[in-house]
Amino acid sequence: MPDLTNLKTSCHDTKNIASHDKMRKPEWLKIKKGEMRDIIEVEKMLLANQLHTVCREANCPNRMECYGNKTATFLIMGPNCTRGCRFCNVTKEAPLCLDSEEPARVAQAVVELGLKHAVVTSVTRDDLADGGASHFVDVIRAIREASPGTSVEVLIPDLRGNWDALEVIMNERPDILNHNVETIERLYPEIRPEAVYTRSLELLKRAKAMQPDILTKSGLMLGLGETEEEVLKLLSDLRAHEVDLVTIGQYLPPSAEHYPVKEYVHPEVFELLSKKGMAMGFQDVSSGPLVRSSYNAGKVYDQIQDQGRA
Repeated sequence: MPDLTNLKTSCHDTKNIASHDKMRKPEWLKIKKGEMRDIIEVEKMLLANQLHTVCREANCPNRMECYGNKTATFLIMGPNCTRGCRFCNVTKEAPLCLDSEEPARVAQAVVELGLKHAVVTSVTRDDLADGGASHFVDVIRAIREASPGTSVEVLIPDLRGNWDALEVIMNERPDILNHNVETIERLYPEIRPEAVYTRSLELLKRAKAMQPDILTKSGLMLGLGETEEEVLKLLSDLRAHEVDLVTIGQYLPPSAEHYPVKEYVHPEVFELLSKKGMAMGFQDVSSGPLVRSSYNAGKVYDQIQDQGRA
């Protein structure tokens, strides 16, 4: 097992690589596929309910596996984002008007899929005064009314630092409040120019302060050019802001026009980061090349519930 001294030693020397398509994906990034029958069934159900998923809109590598397992992460408030993060595949076009019927359709999909744990995220809606907080609340309520036994995890944008809007969401008491920092602070101007690292950290800390018994969660990507020291600093920052759960995955560019991958990080490095994170006091650190924010989120939540730590 390699010593975690330099993440750039994990797969390729990338000094002269200008585009991600010059790098061959290693074996550990082979994508699992689910049962085609179930995949088609989920696709039909989503279409019938006029629903978007981050699985499809963000071109998630786990989409076929998750659909094959009859699960999906719902993307609310339309498919168009008001920001232009360089790693993201979500469409950057004019946002759509909010659909008042969407919460009921999400709830219906939760029932049809038989989800025990529902994950709901959204595009960033800087055009809305509350960033979409009230719409998140409507979705949480609709799910709980239609499927009372389903736990609800929300993955929210930074709301532009509107803490009153955050409180509206927290007062609805989602089972998990997730907000991704995505990458190290140094890379924000280049990769997330409209986001603020310290604002994301403050959101997570304020969420915990508002509802101390609700789990808080965040996620980050590797392979963007970060160093070990910077990754460990990020994890330390998250823990200092009382985050409970962390996900760490490999960045995979959706296209040649997106920010290029700088490295493919070896699975053993992800494993070491998980151990270092757990030693910092997180309740769970899900770390692996194909780990994403909502990947196996229900299993993690159940494990924590069973351990009596939630």
